[in-house]
Amino acid sequence: MSEKSSTNPGAAGRAPAADRPQAVRNVVLVGHSGSGKTTLVEALALASGAVNRAGRVEDGATLSDHDEIEHRQQRSVQLSLVPVDWGGIKINLLDTPGYADFVGELRAGLRAADAALFVVSASDGVAGATRMVWDECAAVGMPRALVVTHLEAARADFDEMTRHCALAFGGADADAVLPLYLPLYGPPGPDGHSPVHGLIGLLSQAVFDYSSGERTERPPTGEELPLIEAARNRLIEGIIAGSEDETLMDRYLAGEEIDVKTLIGDLETAVARGSFHPVLAAAPAADGARQGLGTVELLELITGGFPTPAEREAPAVTAPDGSPRPALACDPDGPLAAEVVKTSSDPYVGRISLVRVFSGTLRPDETVHVSGHGLTDRGHEDHDVEERIGALSAPFGKQQRPLPRAIAGDLACVAKLTRAETGDTLSGRSEPLLMEPWAMPDPLLPVAIRAHSKADEDKLSQGLARLAAEDPTMRLEHNQDTRQVVLWCMGEAHADVALERLRSRYGVQVDTVAHKVALRETFGGSAAGRGRHVKQSGGHGQFAICEIQVEPLPAGSGIEFADKVVGGAVPRQFIPSVEKGVRAQASRGIAAGYPLTGIRVTLLDGKAHSVDSSDAAFQTAGALALREAAAQTAIDLLEPVAEVRVLVPDEFVGPVLSDLSSRRGRVVGTEQSGAGRTLVRAEVPELEISRYAVDLRSLSHGTGRFSRGYLRHEPMPGQLAARMRQEAAVGA
Repeated sequence: MSEKSSTNPGAAGRAPAADRPQAVRNVVLVGHSGSGKTTLVEALALASGAVNRAGRVEDGATLSDHDEIEHRQQRSVQLSLVPVDWGGIKINLLDTPGYADFVGELRAGLRAADAALFVVSASDGVAGATRMVWDECAAVGMPRALVVTHLEAARADFDEMTRHCALAFGGADADAVLPLYLPLYGPPGPDGHSPVHGLIGLLSQAVFDYSSGERTERPPTGEELPLIEAARNRLIEGIIAGSEDETLMDRYLAGEEIDVKTLIGDLETAVARGSFHPVLAAAPAADGARQGLGTVELLELITGGFPTPAEREAPAVTAPDGSPRPALACDPDGPLAAEVVKTSSDPYVGRISLVRVFSGTLRPDETVHVSGHGLTDRGHEDHDVEERIGALSAPFGKQQRPLPRAIAGDLACVAKLTRAETGDTLSGRSEPLLMEPWAMPDPLLPVAIRAHSKADEDKLSQGLARLAAEDPTMRLEHNQDTRQVVLWCMGEAHADVALERLRSRYGVQVDTVAHKVALRETFGGSAAGRGRHVKQSGGHGQFAICEIQVEPLPAGSGIEFADKVVGGAVPRQFIPSVEKGVRAQASRGIAAGYPLTGIRVTLLDGKAHSVDSSDAAFQTAGALALREAAAQTAIDLLEPVAEVRVLVPDEFVGPVLSDLSSRRGRVVGTEQSGAGRTLVRAEVPELEISRYAVDLRSLSHGTGRFSRGYLRHEPMPGQLAARMRQEAAVGA
């Protein structure tokens, strides 16, 4: 951030290594899909010397060697790490997917980073989902800067976009979001658009020209100086307003010229503290050029203004049993505490774990303790085991370069951790630790699957277990009521990637089927039934007769069984057999094959035979009696109703309420939840919200969130119930 021409001593092909936390910067790139994050990472790698002009390093690897799924879909679907070196500082660039379905990868990047670069396209503007991530970073005090890309677009306007960013991100304090440089435009081209070929430093008042493909510095012309005066004064006032030196403002207002070095020092402090958010412009290098527009300025901002890992507070830790432990310090000589922030699979290496080291030093071939909170509802088990660390490496595209160690504050890839999963803690064997988990969104889109063939069925369980280990935003459910295997995903794109990984990585082909909701049946009124099971054969026969009365109970009451037999008409040892038969038939359903619930069954009378009566005979008689009683009255279908909580910006409340009403939902209340946001609480049948995760995103332009929880079962409308019975009969 010195605004001076810089060169980097690093060379392509060498993995940057850090020997102290102060020489590390961990930066996550955030922005909507198509904003240019991956292109920016590649431009920074080229400017830093991590790759040559052809985008390659000495071993032939390229940054474009990504996951095959990313190549096919032409978008990022997973978190990727690109380490570069700038002036002896190792910068770990964490590129995150911009599509909302892969928010789990974004959250992992936020966990691993100490600062965030928000990438905004000048041609697309600021997405609502990006503002939500900004608020998340603000809540934890993470330092942030903004990079405006796509300035080559016909309608791109840097000044207008900067004002828009100040309104979107600065809120009441718009002076906390200001540009450090202004773009320098060349003469208009044939299309009338003036290309950007340089930047004017507002503090140094120097011009940095990129038109030759290399960054050169020159003084501004007389025509250029007036262009920056107003922006420069506003920037200086913004820096001084947040300065710890309270005399600066008085000196500035008195007309004193504040030294540029003082301003830069205060600016770096404000950026690292998270109270000032500079805006920069960037563009990839032209063909044959090494430095893209703004790349040097951005690298200087990262190394000079973003905090070191030692300046950021580490997550809280406990012992695996929950007992407290002292707060972690970013000390390479301290106790080992690292966290798996991402898990992936390589067809040649096997499982690869991306690890952020918060304390101590991680070394190859040492044995560590693996602790995990466990997410049993998502297919993850609790972990409390020991594992041997494999090779440590730094990624570059698909290549992995060996690392001798990973110190506190650094990131590294660890090979062949067979038990550790995303979110698990790696610590010393003598002092096991468990880190506080980061917030992970709930997957709310169900995708029911079945094996394509018998061979796939044999491999399905293992493939799903590996898939769940990689992705904590996915929940694996084996639904006992519907007998379906269900993957709960973040959205359709997330589901597509999961199924493709099952096929390509683990060799498991699956078919998607219609997701079933766990319906129930109940009696619409009281009814009596008689079960008669009498058979004679050559040997012992079968004889059992029972008479029952069935009454409906309030919803959620389950099944009650009462015995009112008098005179020993049904021997005492066979009364449990009748109950067992009744409950077995209830679990199989009566009308449409759904479990029966909410009834009281009373055994009134019956008959037995001294020789031919048996446990099995009375079980059969109990089932027959329940079926006969069901034929005497209406059987209602009950559907599950969910308690839904929808959080949306105020401007979308009307459309959300209308949409919930169309889903047979009952709104039970609305309330303000922070500035400009409303929480809507409603009760909605689960049949109507299977795709709500997708529909709400479309309805609210990506800004809405919702949660759901089972509330109760209640009667289904008659017309819909008739259709469900018909579908059940066809599928039987």
